[in-house]
Amino acid sequence: MARNAFNYQLDFEHTNFRKHPELYRIGIGEQGVLLVQPYKSELLPHWRFKTEEAAKVSAEKIYSMFEVYLQANDFVGADMARKFLQMGFTRARRYANHKSGKKYRDSADDKTEGLSYPYSSGSKNKGNEILPTETDALTNEKARAAAVFKHFWCKAKDHTEYQKQKEAFKAKYYQ
Repeated sequence: MARNAFNYQLDFEHTNFRKHPELYRIGIGEQGVLLVQPYKSELLPHWRFKTEEAAKVSAEKIYSMFEVYLQANDFVGADMARKFLQMGFTRARRYANHKSGKKYRDSADDKTEGLSYPYSSGSKNKGNEILPTETDALTNEKARAAAVFKHFWCKAKDHTEYQKQKEAFKAKYYQ
């Protein structure tokens, strides 16, 4: 496994990443967003994207938590908050594009069977024909919610202090 790859083999149920930041890996995108404790429990109750208004309240709260984590020099917490903002964008976009939340046409075959995590997660229909996109996918309520999250996600990932702490974290733990 690459030294910066997200390690899905860890005991996430019993690992406190605030006490053991050395075990955390940034990974790619949203990897580990619903696994890494205590941050999952701290952030998840605030994560909402059903409406544009709910997204505003949610993204503002999660971004404020992101800033608190940075002030405490808690990079893992800040990175997890960044991942929740990113996930708000991607999930809201999924529902903006496909009202049902399903991207792929159903089939009897499980396209993920036998694949290791994270490839085994998500839709068993990955690889099937993609369902048609909603006609109002760029303007509907979920699209507006996604735009809110995208704004805060970009603000977080480009934050100067976040970038500084990210580099320091890699230098310290990615030997």
